[in-house]
Amino acid sequence: MQLAIRDSNQGPFFSKVLRQAQEQQQLSNAELAQIKSKAVLMSLKFADKFYNKYKMHLLEQAAHDVIGVISLGLAELSGQDEQKALQLLTSADSVMKPFQKGWSMLVTVSHKQPNRKSLFGEVDEQLLNDISSPPDAEEWQGWQIYQNALLEANRRNAITVLKQQFFQQTVLDPFEHFNLEGMLAEVVIYRVFCGHSKVKQDLKQRIRQVELQDRWFDVAYLQLQTEVALAELPPGISEAIRPDIGQNFAQALLKTMNFAVKYREKALANASPEQLDAFEHKQGMQNPLLGWPQYIEM
Repeated sequence: MQLAIRDSNQGPFFSKVLRQAQEQQQLSNAELAQIKSKAVLMSLKFADKFYNKYKMHLLEQAAHDVIGVISLGLAELSGQDEQKALQLLTSADSVMKPFQKGWSMLVTVSHKQPNRKSLFGEVDEQLLNDISSPPDAEEWQGWQIYQNALLEANRRNAITVLKQQFFQQTVLDPFEHFNLEGMLAEVVIYRVFCGHSKVKQDLKQRIRQVELQDRWFDVAYLQLQTEVALAELPPGISEAIRPDIGQNFAQALLKTMNFAVKYREKALANASPEQLDAFEHKQGMQNPLLGWPQYIEM
């Protein structure tokens, strides 16, 4: 097994920090040896837990995994600042704290699948393999791979977060076929018509009493309201939702708003529930109404 410091700037962050420190004479040979010995010991423990420490190729694999996890945690804790990273490595905790941080980051973004067990417990096997740092790889892309995994994890959580943040009923109904764009659109439309209260299944009733304002029916205004809603979400969730927002999101909202005006007119003219349902159905078939609630009015 060899924990080598690579010459390439494309290597793992852990190796880059050590190499830079050596080049600038900020790290003595004794200090380097101490850091590497701790990493080797960690690799032995990792191999003992997940692999077989008596098989050299598995011990080497454990070392590559440990370098990748340390690099990930070190980059996060230091903000990818090499000087701060060096201070962490030369502290009493040395590689332990970065490894623990990196591992917790992987646990957080790993996709839990009930019928599939991972060799690494709460960490997805493929994700750890992608984060790992084999010496023959031309470039370590572990940080970007983690960022992609984080975005995907946030997207998985986003529907639940949207429901809890903006809807009166926070429990997801298995018969509701929500998508992120549609849920966000419903939030924006409801808040335009009814204020910033949480979304309830009462828009079709409340819209009868709403005093319409011309400023609402403007793409720029709807874009602003969309950004206001996104800004209220926890860090990472809004970034996860944005890729699901269509290019014509605001224009589609405006079409739905204009439909809502006609729906209101029919409701105030005492149209029957059947007539209102038929109007909704026709518009939904011909021109899908983004964000218009599909609940059954009781």
